[in-house]
Order: sequence, then structure tokens, then C-alpha cells
Amino acid sequence: MKNICHICCIGAGYVGGPTMSVIADKCPDIQIKVVDINPERISAWNSSDLSKLPIYEPGLDQIVSRTRGRNLFFSTDIENSISEADMVFISVNTPTKTSGLGAGQASDLRWVEASARQVAQCAKGHTIVVEKSTLPVRTAQTIKEILDTTKQNNLVQGKNPTFSVLSNPEFLAEGTAVNDLERPDRVLVGGEDTDAIESLVNIYLKWVPLERIIKTNLWSSELSKLTANAFLAQRISSINSISALCEVTGADVAEVSNAIGADKRIGREFLAPGPGFGGSCFKKDILNLVYLCGYFGIPEVGNYWQQVVELNNWQQKRICKIVLQKLFGTVNGKHIAILGFSFKANTNDTRESPAIQISLDLLEEGAKLSIYDPKVKPQRIQEDIDEYSKNSPGQWTVANDISEALKGADALLILTDWDEFKNLDWNYLSTLMRTPTWVFDTRSVVNSIDIKNAGINLWRLGEGV
Repeated sequence: MKNICHICCIGAGYVGGPTMSVIADKCPDIQIKVVDINPERISAWNSSDLSKLPIYEPGLDQIVSRTRGRNLFFSTDIENSISEADMVFISVNTPTKTSGLGAGQASDLRWVEASARQVAQCAKGHTIVVEKSTLPVRTAQTIKEILDTTKQNNLVQGKNPTFSVLSNPEFLAEGTAVNDLERPDRVLVGGEDTDAIESLVNIYLKWVPLERIIKTNLWSSELSKLTANAFLAQRISSINSISALCEVTGADVAEVSNAIGADKRIGREFLAPGPGFGGSCFKKDILNLVYLCGYFGIPEVGNYWQQVVELNNWQQKRICKIVLQKLFGTVNGKHIAILGFSFKANTNDTRESPAIQISLDLLEEGAKLSIYDPKVKPQRIQEDIDEYSKNSPGQWTVANDISEALKGADALLILTDWDEFKNLDWNYLSTLMRTPTWVFDTRSVVNSIDIKNAGINLWRLGEGV
């Protein structure tokens, strides 16, 4: 088993930054460098103002504060960081391809390939290469081939690097990432080199019980990550489909969720209805799964998982239609306040956020939106909306607080379940809005009695009339 003294993580994003911060905190004897080609991102990680870290996760700033400069470093010096490392984590972005073979479904692995080539060129001695990004099954084979091919070129130059490839997918959830990393349900390590596996396992044993560490082959590990995200997204689409049925039958989806969640075979997790799933992984990983099924000749399986994505898209479109129906069939020129733009609470990540598509649909209908989110920066909101709404007839602004967002509003649409949205003074807020006033609660966060006592109309997702 190789004793790991130096770790390099390529990629300082939502996975690499928090994961390496926690490892540094739990393993003070290991020197860790997180590298990235984006100097602005690295500068943000090195900021003396911890509120300016590029990623918001509860508790992350405290960990960075006590580890940064001790055994945790953020740098753009990728080559030297790789050459010093005993273990290199590849934690780069793997977006869905937008063109070429597999466009709209397959993962774009250009950054993974580029990282593998950098490792092959710069590594010295024996290096354990760990897949941390969410990757299609059999990606490890590509990494191996790149490492082996480049190794031959290095031998000609008098170098003699050797490599082991492991798969160690992340299962953290944004908003609870620190807790998920410090107290994981399981840690999955896949590989063929027993010594390399034990080297990585030995790191996690510093704080993770042995019984929570699962060892598999490479392909099982890679596929497990895609499958886990697909199953979780499936549960969200399933309960959202039932929310629509509840609304037309008089049932209450909260009561249905409670009833079926009491069944120990089903459980209560991921049974809260909402405007749809978002984030960097769910949609991307399911589409990747669909592509792989088609590639390997089992389109029937791919069609099954494709429906999970279709239902999610339908839910977002459905919410916009309901807003139109309640506001007398049109929102043209009407002021609608949007509370929440991140895809879930306790994160500033907006990737694939339902709020984006719902906002775009309302803008397409000519609405005037006032958007407020406690953690998402105005620049991020602007980039997300402007990318798709350049020709929309509607208008939008970013509000500094809830009162500003609601001033003169005809309706309020709650799309993220931030805690500050749960105990609002509706008697006061109702005086800021135009009448008749509507609140559309897609997260079941408001008190319906307080809303109605304030003379406000309430529509709640999955609540029958």
C-alpha cells in the first residue's frame, strides 16, 4: 500500500473544492493542492473574505479557514502540483454534449481527457489517478489508454511513470455537502489494483467507519453513481406526477407522501413535491444513461429513463400554465415576484434550476419579473436568463430583498425553499402587492392560514381544491 503524502485535485468546482477541504481537515498530515485553469475561481478560493468563496455551503467557510495555508492550497500551477502528487483526483466538469455524436445526451469528456494527458505528461514515479467527476461507465478505460500511450512517450524521454486508476464517485448533495462528506452514507472505491484501493481507503478510514466503505470493480463504481442519481430523480418525477393528480382529484400530496413514506420499503426521502429537479447532475446523468442504453443496444431501457426527464420538463411548464390560468389567462405586463433562483435551498448553484425555465416561460408571456434569492449573485441570474431570453417581450430585475421584490406585485411565486421564506409577515407584505393578490407556493413553505387571513389567494402544489 502506497503511503499518500501529497494529493492534487484537478478542478476547484462544486465537488473538488468541498471534498478536498474536508479531506484536508480530517487528514492534516496530507498536503493537498486544488488546481484549476480558471484564475478567478482560484482567487476566490484564496480570498481573505470567506464570504466570497466561489461556492456557498453551510460550514464550508469554517473548514477552509482552518485548513487553507496549513495543508490545503489553491493554485493555477497544475503541472508542478501533479508532479509532486502521489494521488491525483480528476474532478472537472463533464457537461452534456451540445453538438456532434450523442449531442443532448452523452457527456462531454474533453476536460477529463485533457486532465488525463496532463497527468501522463507531468507525473513522476507511481501515481494513483482517481476519477471523482461523474462519468459514463467505461471512462476509466479511456483514461488508462491515455496514460499508457503517453507513458510510452515518456519512456523514450528517460522517464518512468506508472499509474493505477480508481473510481471514487461523490454522493454529496448540494446544500448539505459538508455533512455528506463528514458523515457519508457510503464511500465507493472501484478499481483493479488492490494496493491502490487500500491507499485510498486508508485516507477515508481517518473519519469514515470501515463498514461504510464499499469496494467494487471499476465499472460497477462508475455505473453506481449514474444509477443513484437516476433513482433519486425518478422519485422526484414520480411524486410530482402524483401532485398533479392530487390537484384534480381533491387529494393532498403532502398527505399522500406521508402515507406512502411510512412504508419502510419506500421510505420518506425525496418524496417532497416541487417545481422539478435541478442541479448539475440529475438531468445530465439520466441523459447520459439514456445515451449509454442506446449505444449498447437496449433502447427500451433508455426510453424508460428518458420519461423521467420528460416528466420533469412537463412539471415546470405546468406551473407556468397554472399561473396564467389564475391570473385571468394572461401575465402580459403584470408584475410577478420570484422568490428563490437556486435549484434548492442552502446553495448558490443555479445549474438546471427550475426557476430558470419557469422565469423564461413567464417572460415569454410578457410578464415583468422581480427576482430575489439570498445567495445567488445578480450576475449569475443575468447570465442564466440572458442566455435564452434575448427576444422575450417580458422584463426582469433583481431585487435586494423580499419587500422590494413584492412591491406592486400581482403575484408571488416561491420556487426555492429557503428558510427565510417560511415565516413572513403576510399582513405587511399584502399591503405592498396589488389586489387581487396570488401566492403560488411550489415548495409548501408558507402557512396557509396566515396567507388567507391576509386576504391573499393561495395555490399550493399538489393540494386539491
